[in-house]
Amino acid sequence: MRQMQIPGHIDPVPVPRPDNVTPRADGRVELMGLKREDIRDLFAEAGLDPKQAKLRSKQVFHWIYHRGVGDFADMTDISKTMRPWLAQRFIVGRPEIVEAQISEDGTRKWLLQTADGHDYEMVFIPDADRGTLCISSQVGCTLNCTFCHTGTMRLVRNLTPGEIVGQVMLARDALGEWPKGAMDGLDDAEDSGDYRADGRLLTNIVLMGMGEPLYNFDNVRDAMKIVMHPEGLSLSRRRITLSTSGVVPLMERAGEEIGVNLAVSLHATNKAVRDEIVPINKKYGLEELLAACAAYPGASNARRITFEYVMLKDKNDSDEDAHELVRLIKRYDLPAKVNLIPFNPWQGAIYECSTPERIKRFSNIIFEAGISAPVRTPRGRDIDAACGQLKTAAEKKSRAQLDREAAALAEQ
Repeated sequence: MRQMQIPGHIDPVPVPRPDNVTPRADGRVELMGLKREDIRDLFAEAGLDPKQAKLRSKQVFHWIYHRGVGDFADMTDISKTMRPWLAQRFIVGRPEIVEAQISEDGTRKWLLQTADGHDYEMVFIPDADRGTLCISSQVGCTLNCTFCHTGTMRLVRNLTPGEIVGQVMLARDALGEWPKGAMDGLDDAEDSGDYRADGRLLTNIVLMGMGEPLYNFDNVRDAMKIVMHPEGLSLSRRRITLSTSGVVPLMERAGEEIGVNLAVSLHATNKAVRDEIVPINKKYGLEELLAACAAYPGASNARRITFEYVMLKDKNDSDEDAHELVRLIKRYDLPAKVNLIPFNPWQGAIYECSTPERIKRFSNIIFEAGISAPVRTPRGRDIDAACGQLKTAAEKKSRAQLDREAAALAEQ
């Protein structure tokens, strides 16, 4: 914890800043992404007595995550004298939206910026019966997967819990999915079911954006606990999927401490090819990775592990590759399904996408072995929002131009 002096003509009580919060120029402490217990402790350290700190943290936590409210002035069950006291010391922010785009198929992509000026992206993919938010866990990536555009970026830093949760909050804002109307006192028990994803546009979250989630384990874990908390965003762990390229030592911890669905970026069935396209394979090989999948806590036929497999022409798409994939899954007795992903091109890529006929043949071989192998429909290709395409490349645009584009998007 670092001591930060609050500027201005107010009570000069220093407010400690947690280490996992990005510093702000105005000295206020960002509450987004902090556990309720952390908020309580901050309030106490800023001068509230323990009873008041506990009550106010409960109220603020509820307003942030159940109501989507970021302005203390709108938290109507907090006394009018307390609201400016909070606003002088704390803030409930959102990532800054640098640019927002919408695809011909309805997919939305946002270019976001952290308080210290780093860009990252998130994508919302609407479907008939669900809406999936693809969120980032790092600015950039360190894995250098050769088929992935994000892999060509350098790793800048991990995102904080607040920057991860903030993506979900922004999506809820954009979709208008916060409860409306007056709020009753917190003394009355509320039905958290009123805030679940059922019936909403945003129903699922996938940690498949920029970065390797397990290389930012603590922040991802803390963010997802808020997303799943019954008094937080209250999204079921069954609706959240964490995708890893195979950070074997942290997979068991992810199952035990986060407990969400697991997806593994497999993409090859032998060492030579996987070493080339997913270089982490040189550190944690296929056998070690599949053994970790078999031991993943909570994996079952009801909660299958998803193997992601990008289809690269003449690289990993032969009948022999399909048969070997089946053999590996059965050898390790894995409750699994395979997502076949047509390669999404990007400038400078060294691969081509497999032909539709080849992809269909590959899928059929796996299906015939009794393993689900759907082909993922490419979404958002026209705005570089499809799988493997994310890379922040913000153009130098005037603020007026960005404002015009944001206004046009809001009208759609």
